[in-house]
Amino acid sequence: MDRLRLLAVLAHPDDESLGFGGVLARYAAEGVETQLVTATLGQKGRLRGTPPGGPGHPGPDRMAEMREAELRAAAQVLGIRELVLLRYMDGELDRVDPREAVTRIAAEIRRLKPHVVITFDPLGAYGHPDHIAICQFTTAAAVAAADPALALSAAPHAIAKLYYRAAEAAFLGAYQEAFKRLTSLVDGVEREATPWPRWALTTFVETREQWPTVWKAVTCHDSQIAAYEKLKHLSPEAHEGLWGHQGFYRAFSTVNGGRAIETDLFEGLRPSPHAHAAPRAGTEEA
Repeated sequence: MDRLRLLAVLAHPDDESLGFGGVLARYAAEGVETQLVTATLGQKGRLRGTPPGGPGHPGPDRMAEMREAELRAAAQVLGIRELVLLRYMDGELDRVDPREAVTRIAAEIRRLKPHVVITFDPLGAYGHPDHIAICQFTTAAAVAAADPALALSAAPHAIAKLYYRAAEAAFLGAYQEAFKRLTSLVDGVEREATPWPRWALTTFVETREQWPTVWKAVTCHDSQIAAYEKLKHLSPEAHEGLWGHQGFYRAFSTVNGGRAIETDLFEGLRPSPHAHAAPRAGTEEA
């Protein structure tokens, strides 16, 4: 097999570091070609805690410039080989033309030819509409990219595996303690982070050795994390707890399956040095 390739398709600058940094840094260090598609430029983000329209906030155009620069710096730290920006408007991803968005992502899948694609889970981590939209678009694009009926310049490409990032209760608790309670107000309804039951997760990837790299990438997003003073004073052990492992749900795979917990996103695609498959929680080996 040629060099393994991993593609993350995400919504905003900082998603790659805060949510997926561990696996991106780990696989880049192992020689996997890591790639990133980011759908928006975070134009409506806060500036060091100040909301849009607040005193000192630069507005969406300048915010986009700042956050793009931060994203490029973080991608370099994480070892990402190729970064693609779709440049949709922040906060409006669920209102774009779905055919266009799916086709654009499918075109990148065909061009980049990843073996594995990762994105947000269907609940968008904490109900964020942009996260939900990018999950839906990416899932559809993974199918469309393999369809010869879709006329694009690049030849059809079928990925081997699609994963959703899935946070269990222990990780989610530590994450919210370090940052804040993760909520999203949508149509007057407050949505909040909902942990996945541990038994539902298919994959746990060890990323303890990568936490210093992840933290360095996170700090590149100064406009977003400067308001979180607690992060700056965490112990190495606390940082390791935050970034030391990442859970996923295997949405589909053409190369493996079953109840055994994976420890490698590329399981089934290579003899994995990490693959000592453990039984799911609540099961016993004979």
